[in-house]
Amino acid sequence: MALKRFKNLILFICLTVVTISFAQEKQKITVEYSGNTSTAPDIEDGALVFLRDKSQQVHFIHKGVNVWCDKAIYYEDQDYLEAFSNVIMKQGDTINMVAKYVEYSGKTQLAFARGDVVLTEPQSTLKTDTLHFDRVKQQAYYNTGGTVVRDSSGTITSKIGRYYMAASKYQFVKDVVLVNPQYTLNTDRLDFFTENGHAYLFGPSTITGETSKVYCERGFYDTNKNIGNFQRNAKIDYDNRTVEGDSLYFDRNKSFASATNNITVTDTLNKSIIKGHYAEVWRAKDSVFITKRALAITVQEQDSVYIHADTLMLTGKDPNRITRAFYNVKLYKSNMAGKADSIHVDHKKGLTQLINLSRYSSTDAFAAKRKPVLWNVGNQMTGDTIHLISNVETEKLDSLKVFENAFLVSKDTLSEDGYNQIKGKRLIGLFRDNELYNVDIIKNAEVIYYLRNDKNELVGIDKSKSGSINIQIENKEIVETRFILQTDAELFPESEFPKAGRRLRGFDWRGEERPMSVEDLFKDDPPLVLPKIKGLDDYVPPEEFIDDAVTERIEEAGKITPEKENKAARNLPKPAPATALPLTKVNTTKPISQAKQALQKNVKKVLKEDVKKDLEKEDK
Repeated sequence: MALKRFKNLILFICLTVVTISFAQEKQKITVEYSGNTSTAPDIEDGALVFLRDKSQQVHFIHKGVNVWCDKAIYYEDQDYLEAFSNVIMKQGDTINMVAKYVEYSGKTQLAFARGDVVLTEPQSTLKTDTLHFDRVKQQAYYNTGGTVVRDSSGTITSKIGRYYMAASKYQFVKDVVLVNPQYTLNTDRLDFFTENGHAYLFGPSTITGETSKVYCERGFYDTNKNIGNFQRNAKIDYDNRTVEGDSLYFDRNKSFASATNNITVTDTLNKSIIKGHYAEVWRAKDSVFITKRALAITVQEQDSVYIHADTLMLTGKDPNRITRAFYNVKLYKSNMAGKADSIHVDHKKGLTQLINLSRYSSTDAFAAKRKPVLWNVGNQMTGDTIHLISNVETEKLDSLKVFENAFLVSKDTLSEDGYNQIKGKRLIGLFRDNELYNVDIIKNAEVIYYLRNDKNELVGIDKSKSGSINIQIENKEIVETRFILQTDAELFPESEFPKAGRRLRGFDWRGEERPMSVEDLFKDDPPLVLPKIKGLDDYVPPEEFIDDAVTERIEEAGKITPEKENKAARNLPKPAPATALPLTKVNTTKPISQAKQALQKNVKKVLKEDVKKDLEKEDK
């Protein structure tokens, strides 16, 4: 009985050893079909040569991969295969590779393909001259140039590329170009996911289409939906307009872009610059919406005009362009300033409308209403609505109109609290060289005026009423006043002029509100809080294709036949040079057009320190 149990134990051990040996043997490359098998004197001992016949190719199998070829040499002691002519290598139902020549190690599961290599997966096709394939890591790698074709995205070429099969992700490096029927993308580094068409850009990158060009140094683009988000010196150029900002969003199908933080929109065609911290641009409608400390600069050769508001809208193509400014709007140029609830500018007509500050008006019947106000040199003009007309050809002021409750005030230069005042139903003013020289007060005109002689001595204070008044101004001084249908007039010595009558009804001196510089446009703004832009993560260079784990596999394969060349170490890719993956920022300064140079030169000429610093920073 004991002897029988011992025999059974020996039989079990033998069967187990045979099973393990058989399983291990199955892990080696096996031949499924060969038309002819032989040895050859010109190859090393132990190697077999396999040839196809007329019916089919030589067929090998190893751990789920199938290899077909016309000719093969198999080195059994190193479990190493060389396949020649019309080689097909297939892994499962998803990965298929063809080439003229393939080497494959059953020990390391590394493959090397050369000659018209084509790797196909469900979403894309990779073509290259030389390809390395690691079945353990499920990665393919080339460094001699390659092309990836994806029907919905286009064709991608690069010097270096890697395909991560588990993630369906390509990583392209150096001279990367994606060509699509609608645009061409150029970048230093591109991570591309074949299943969803998502592309991540690293380094100086451009997306150039027929009507637009995007530049960034870090960005994301959805090649299926044609939308993207871009950061780091990001800008979009189209139709003589450039949009710059810390973060840009772009929708190619809708011709729409939006920008966040530190935005500048430069329009060389309409000679304007818009700044703010949130903007939307609609190319088809040629319109711009911008808010958060918005500033519009109409660039003129002699004197640019600045409009600051909570919100700005520019719509319409040139010359039918309209600018709308909303909420606490301020206007400034060197010899003029203004303030209103909103401003409407018709660039074709040269008409600027300052609209009533009704929402700031007090409910107190005796309180002064907060009307639009315009300052020119030493004169303050107010009224329910003010129209400012410019000559669109000369870019000089032509005239102004004040509708309803017109009031013109100028401070007397010598008296402490004396004010020259003119009021009426309407006011029409004419300009010469951007300075007011003729003023007509129409209907129910009233005047308080400090008369002085040639020595600037006060002659008296004139208080008059008439149907209308005409005023002539020279060198910023009133030189003649004409009263039409005068009904009442009286000249008072200063000592006898009643203090209670020194202000006409509706008098409201607002000189302290006048912006005296570009910086003054922002002095009443609340503190600016900008959203934090996270952006895309920094680029992380991949590990070398032949890393420590792969090197260990190769060394282990060589230990089997230490007296022979380790074939698993043949045709390994060299490490990529450090310059192939630059991580430092590069100089992105690019030539700009003469028109844009001239435009920026004019802007910088008139900008004060704060705005000037912003533009210079963005230029860099």
